[in-house]
Amino acid sequence: MQKEEQIKQYQARIKKVIIGEDEIRSAIQKAGRYIDDIYDGKPIVLVSILKGAFVFMADICRAVSVPCEIAFMCAKSYYEGTSSSGVVRITMDLDRDITDCHVIIIEDIIDTGRTLNDIVKVLKSRNPASLRVVTLLDKPSRRVVDFKADMSLFTIPDLFVIGYGLDCGERYRNLPYIAEYAE
Repeated sequence: MQKEEQIKQYQARIKKVIIGEDEIRSAIQKAGRYIDDIYDGKPIVLVSILKGAFVFMADICRAVSVPCEIAFMCAKSYYEGTSSSGVVRITMDLDRDITDCHVIIIEDIIDTGRTLNDIVKVLKSRNPASLRVVTLLDKPSRRVVDFKADMSLFTIPDLFVIGYGLDCGERYRNLPYIAEYAE
């Protein structure tokens, strides 16, 4: 009985689906064509920002036809209140040199933009041939820094979302869709 109650509580937190599986799949194919058109056969390095972007990156790398490598990064920015400390701490760095590489950061969601803005600065300092950002979700209403992705698959309102790699307390990443979380 306890297991059934846990499942019921888990499912009760899924308020409503806001982006379905088919919409995500279609947008990923469009993103793959966008990347293929830009790089026209040139090899790329896709950099996933962990943990949330891993599902998105897996699908993006299958959607492109250009030669691609994958790499992972994890970063945290420390902020007090509403002001930025201006410091990003890389908790897991790339394990390869990206000098003269065409790099695409694959991100799950851009909210305030602070952390991704800092990551872009760090990676640009490593002299890639090009650097772009492709994000699954964009919440421009929450932006506190001037940051815009090169491609955003979906723009969403200020909701707490889960699924397709996004979590709440490390749960819900496995949902095949994006849903609003019921707090």
